[in-house]
Amino acid sequence: MLAAAVPAAAGCGSGGSPGGTGPSAAGCPAVLREAKAAVRRAESTATAWNGPTTGPGAVPGKTLVYVAQTMTNPGVAGVAKGVREAAQRIGWSVRVIDGEGTPAGIQAALGQAVTLKPSGIVIGGFDPRPTSQQVARAEAAGIPLVGWHAVSAPGPSTDPRLFTNVTTKVEEVAKAAADWVIARSDGAAGVVVFTDDSIPFAGTKSRLIERRLAACPGVELLAHKNIPIPDASRRTPQEVASLLPRLGRRWTYSVAINDLYFDDAAPAFRAAGKPGAGPPLNIGAGDGDPSAFRRINSEQYQAATVPEPLSQQGWQIVDEFNRAFAGRPASGYVAPVHIATAENSAGATSWDPEGYREAYEKIWHG
Repeated sequence: MLAAAVPAAAGCGSGGSPGGTGPSAAGCPAVLREAKAAVRRAESTATAWNGPTTGPGAVPGKTLVYVAQTMTNPGVAGVAKGVREAAQRIGWSVRVIDGEGTPAGIQAALGQAVTLKPSGIVIGGFDPRPTSQQVARAEAAGIPLVGWHAVSAPGPSTDPRLFTNVTTKVEEVAKAAADWVIARSDGAAGVVVFTDDSIPFAGTKSRLIERRLAACPGVELLAHKNIPIPDASRRTPQEVASLLPRLGRRWTYSVAINDLYFDDAAPAFRAAGKPGAGPPLNIGAGDGDPSAFRRINSEQYQAATVPEPLSQQGWQIVDEFNRAFAGRPASGYVAPVHIATAENSAGATSWDPEGYREAYEKIWHG
């Protein structure tokens, strides 16, 4: 995963940058050109459905259990909503069990899900390896598992055993967030990264973000803050309040592996008299929940997000289960990366690309 994530910072050198935090972007033209071109592509909203258009018809009478890492994670909750919507359209029933963000809670939730003997179980936003006993019970019972952000890579997984894992490519999301910082700052920024290293997907994402930022020598990583998502509402305001006087004007950008950190950071920024439009300019590298879009559109302590198409991924999860129940392979679909800003979101509160509902319904019902 890591080795292929970051292009070499060819052509980088030193130089002065008025008001910057390090060497001038002029000393790193190749990285800056690439970042600006990538951001332009990712900010485009002229997209057509590029996912599956063929597959098995609806297998009737199925039941799903969605085991959530925590329903306080807006991404996890957004996907659950998409699963419910799609299940209703295909004619299945869904139950959601909240793991409440703790290892014991997640183990208990997954154990309860297996006991219910559903047709399929969704691993909603957590690493299934610490729940190996429950996963083994599901496998022994012949219950397929489909993950959302369960492992770092999209597609089928053998260890842990998942029929498929639905996610954007973590390398692309991380690169998009870092490129936005490089492009927007013209290669001169002081950056704080917020992450949850207890989640492998999130830990990988933050490492990739930091490696990409390091490709431009004028971008300085000021701090790496590891705050578990279940603790974010309590710890993030304290961390931000501590960082602001220590970093001062050097802190010009932030990247978080999940938008919710900026919801929790906003009161501390506000109390310190920081303007809502920045600096620091803040970008979330997932998941693009409605509150993130509201902050972006109102310029309240978040400038951009690299959103997951949460509803579409919920529909995809249902379609992947339908393929599993029909004895067919996983679709292999991976949603393309997107960057949402106030300029291109047109007041929307989610990244909801067009065409997927119609495409999936046509597959299921002809």
